[in-house]
Amino acid sequence: MSILIAEDDPHLRNGIVELLTLEGYPCQVAEDGAKALALFQQSKPELCVFDVMMPAMDGLTLCREVRRIDPLVPILLLSARGEETDRVRGLDVGADDYMAKPFGARELVARVKAALRRTKAQESKTQEVPQQGGLVEAGGKLRMGDLDIDPKAMRAFRGDIKIDLTAREVAILMTLYERRGQAVSRDELFDLCWGRGFMPNSRALDQYVSALRKKIELDPTNPQIIRTVHGVGYRHEADA
Repeated sequence: MSILIAEDDPHLRNGIVELLTLEGYPCQVAEDGAKALALFQQSKPELCVFDVMMPAMDGLTLCREVRRIDPLVPILLLSARGEETDRVRGLDVGADDYMAKPFGARELVARVKAALRRTKAQESKTQEVPQQGGLVEAGGKLRMGDLDIDPKAMRAFRGDIKIDLTAREVAILMTLYERRGQAVSRDELFDLCWGRGFMPNSRALDQYVSALRKKIELDPTNPQIIRTVHGVGYRHEADA
């Protein structure tokens, strides 16, 4: 397991490396976003810690580029700017967590461990097949609308069309399937699909669901598989 650290301040970068190494995490380092992206593509780390303000490529752009490669790897952003709008921007581009500088060493370690726990829990969830109501299709597949979803293969099928899914997308679909016919709140989706303690951000979740709809809905502007429950969250109808 390795952690990729991108930070242009050498003193802070070295301090983070020393701290995480003592906790047993091998670290890779980069002093700017461009080098960090190249390292990520080569080594595929288990977690990323990115400073927001960096030369060559800033942390927000880096986060967005990494998300295109790997939708699931945990990303923790660090920034001297701790206003709510700054945190929202970070979450909107795909970060899992955001820490304002200066921060305590114990808090950083705690957040890294929490992010890794969420990832492991998420991976475990994709190996489970919902049993609620006894409506699981033969072979462990779920039927949602006109889609057959295979959680273990992390794929959906519409006839001969194959749709690849990420672990988190599978978790969202499984959660809605388990609660079919019921409204699932945004907070519940965050807890079940991102992990307890994740900073809720409705806009980020709505954007994530919007992207998922573009992959699985025949008409994303009139979704039938994931329906919006205004003011609450989302629902999958049992007969959809």
